[in-house]
Amino acid sequence: MRLKFYSNENFHLGAVAQLRSLGYGVLTSLEAGRANQRIPDEQVLEFARQESRAVLTFNRLHFVRLQKQSAIHHGILVCSEDPNFEALALRIHLAVQSLSSLEGQLIRINRP
Repeated sequence: MRLKFYSNENFHLGAVAQLRSLGYGVLTSLEAGRANQRIPDEQVLEFARQESRAVLTFNRLHFVRLQKQSAIHHGILVCSEDPNFEALALRIHLAVQSLSSLEGQLIRINRP
C-alpha cells in the first residue's frame, strides 16, 4: 500500500491527479469538506493525523514551525510552488517511494 496524503487547500489539483496516477491515495481539503473555511494549520495537521495521512502543502513557514512544536503526525511534505504538476508529483514520488512511513517526518520538496 502506498502512502496516503492529505492536500492542504493551497495544493494544486493537477499535482493531486498526478500523484493519484502514481498510485497514491490523496484526499483533498475540498473532498473532505474542509475547503474555504480558514481552518488553522494546527487543525489541518491534526485532521491529517486522525486520517493517518501526511500533509502536502506549499505553506512551508507554518508547517515547518508546527514540525518544531510537535512531531506527532503522519508526515509533512512542504513543497516549493511549481506550475509543472507532473514534475512536482514526480519529485514527491522520488522523495517517498522507498519509505514505508512518514511518521513524524518533515520532508522538503524543492523545485530545482
